[in-house]
Amino acid sequence: MKRVVLYVKDKCPHCKDAQRYLDSKQIPYRLCNAKMQRGRKELDAIGARSVPVLKIGDRLMIGWNPKNFDRMYSSN
Repeated sequence: MKRVVLYVKDKCPHCKDAQRYLDSKQIPYRLCNAKMQRGRKELDAIGARSVPVLKIGDRLMIGWNPKNFDRMYSSN
């Protein structure tokens, strides 16, 4: 199982969609708020400037697309 980190901001509707999707599929993930110091530092380190960002194993997905997530999550 790949480790998933979801980077969000509080009022982002796409972030909420991603979070609801992961919850509905019972996929464990670490939620990291980009407004908090740790979240901003992590996003800066990976070079992302917008949310949502999902770190799936060692790969990044910027933006939310359930089909792309499923493909990345299930690939080897």
